[in-house]
Amino acid sequence: MTRPITADDLLSFYQIGVFPMAEHRDDPEIFLVDPEMRGVLPLDDFHIPRKLRKVVRSDQFEIRVDTNFGRVMDACAAPGPGRTSTWINTTIFNLYNELHRRGFAHSVECWQEDELVGGLYGVALQGVFFGESMFSRVSEASKVALVHLVDRLRVGGYVMLDAQFTNPHLEQFGIQEIPKRLFKRRLAEAMRRHADFYAYSSLPASEKTGASSIQRITQTS
Repeated sequence: MTRPITADDLLSFYQIGVFPMAEHRDDPEIFLVDPEMRGVLPLDDFHIPRKLRKVVRSDQFEIRVDTNFGRVMDACAAPGPGRTSTWINTTIFNLYNELHRRGFAHSVECWQEDELVGGLYGVALQGVFFGESMFSRVSEASKVALVHLVDRLRVGGYVMLDAQFTNPHLEQFGIQEIPKRLFKRRLAEAMRRHADFYAYSSLPASEKTGASSIQRITQTS
């Protein structure tokens, strides 16, 4: 009988480029995925569509980080348009919440009038952020969260944003699909880097606006 996967196991898996999934939300079992092709969002050449830039600059969402990680996971796991079920089961929910309590898993959240309307979550290790899932209850909310995540990662010295798989939603941001062998080589290099997810917090309030994020991302990309 195999023992259950622990949070420590999960961290070890990420360090070698493997991540867990479930068949569906109600299946208690999880399995490990090591795709032949990997989707990576380039932090130094991240593309922000013109329409989205206007939304980010408007600051119509209040951006919060790590204020309600569990609710973000719940929202990502909930059925929505075009999906009747997701791969986030109870086992995954519990494991990632433990990683969050230990400071490895983070959420970037979009709020409007004290209502959580969009966001994303993932795992930060050394110089890599492994994006897991995102959701929107208001148009563009998850995209805005992604832009603010990219800005935070760049400020914090991260060198890789793993998106696991490419899809039409991420193509607009310039996602790259690379072979597993190349991904593992880049991952090993990034794991030797030190980054700080909360370095962004030290910026003055005037530099934490959507316009500032756009400027920092686009000035070198």
